[in-house]
Amino acid sequence: MIEDTLRQAESKMSKAVEVAKEEFSGIRTGRANPALVNRLQVDYYGTPTPLQQLAGISAPEARLLVVSPYDRNAAASIEKAIRNSDLGINPASDGQVIRLAFPQLTEERRKEYVKLAKHRAEEARTSIRNVRRHEKGELERLERDGEISQDELRRAEQRLQGITDKYVAEVDTLLQHKERELLEV
Repeated sequence: MIEDTLRQAESKMSKAVEVAKEEFSGIRTGRANPALVNRLQVDYYGTPTPLQQLAGISAPEARLLVVSPYDRNAAASIEKAIRNSDLGINPASDGQVIRLAFPQLTEERRKEYVKLAKHRAEEARTSIRNVRRHEKGELERLERDGEISQDELRRAEQRLQGITDKYVAEVDTLLQHKERELLEV
């Protein structure tokens, strides 16, 4: 019972770290990266559709993304979605492909991105702590029902805290790496 609960907690915390990694990849650094547009939803014939399903995305140069729509009729919708996104970029289209030129980041913009990264990291930590709280409640329920003793509960809670600390440290490491990447000129 205890092992199942701890395994479940570890699995959920691991997923929270994966989500944090995805969130961090969506925060722009000095280089153009196809991950920047991964979460973009395009209104395709009235249905919100992920951009990756409608177009090929490549980064031929350090500050340029090229979006090649599979359906030429979707180009206008893709442009609109990019323009309305939080990327702060104006797409340039030649009818075949859409080019996204990323300007050099200013110091002020870099600091904004660092703030955003810190916010996303805090969301991940909160998610991990919520998993810990939920699983701790589950362990306490097992103890109340007489399935485990108080000593087993105490040991399981210590192990749960150790797992939590490990994943919070992982998020902190990801944040430090992203901060370094953002502030690098």
